[in-house]
Amino acid sequence: MELFSVEFFSALLTIIFIDLILAGDNAIVIGLAARNLPKEQQKKAVIWGTAGAVGIRVIATLLVVQLLNVPWLNLVGGLLLVWIAYKLLVQEDAHDGIKSGNTLWQSIRTIIIADAAMGIDNVIAVAGAAHGDTLLVVLGLIISVPVVVWGSTLFIKLINRYEWIVYVGSAVLAYTAAKMITHEKSFQAFFENPWIYWLFVIAVILLTIAAGWLTNNRRQKDKPQKSSESH
Repeated sequence: MELFSVEFFSALLTIIFIDLILAGDNAIVIGLAARNLPKEQQKKAVIWGTAGAVGIRVIATLLVVQLLNVPWLNLVGGLLLVWIAYKLLVQEDAHDGIKSGNTLWQSIRTIIIADAAMGIDNVIAVAGAAHGDTLLVVLGLIISVPVVVWGSTLFIKLINRYEWIVYVGSAVLAYTAAKMITHEKSFQAFFENPWIYWLFVIAVILLTIAAGWLTNNRRQKDKPQKSSESH
C-alpha cells in the first residue's frame, strides 16, 4: 500500500474506528481493575496497564498479519470477524470476572491479562483492515490508544446515547470481514469482477446488521414476557 495515499488513509481511519468501537470493554476493564486503588495510583495503573496491553496487542496483531499469508486463514479470519460484528450488536454486559486489584502491580496485571483475553476481536479486525501493512497497525494503535485511555468513557456514553453508532461499527467490521474473504488467494479470481465483489461485500454487511437487529428485536419482545412471568 502506497504511503499517504487515499487507500492508506482510508485503511488508517478504518483501523482507528475499529479500535474505538471495540474499546468500550477495555475501558470498563481498566476502570474495574483500578477502582480500589488510591487516587494517585489509579492514573499509574491505567497508564502502565494500558502500555503493557498495547505492547502485547501490537505483537499479536503483527503476528496475525503475517499468518494471513497462510492459505485459507483470510477466509477463517473473515468468517470470525463476521461473528464479531454480529456479537457487537447483541452483546450483553458481563464483566463480573474482572477483580479489582488492591495493589498497583495487581491492577496493572489484571488490565494486561484481561485486555489480552478480550483483545482477540480487535487483533483480527485490525489485521484484516491493515492488509499486511505493519506501519498501519502501529500508527492506528498509537493514535487510538490515547483516545481509548482518556476518551473511552465519553465514547461509551455516546454509544449508549446513539445506538446507531454501534450499527455503523458493526457495518465497518462486516466490510473488513468481507474484504478479508475476498483477499483469500483461492477466491481472488472469482472476485476480480467488480459487480460480484461489491454485491458480496454489501450482502455480508446487510446480513450481519439484519441478524443483529432481529436478535435485538426478539430480545426486546421477550423481556416483558419474562418480567410478567417472574411476577
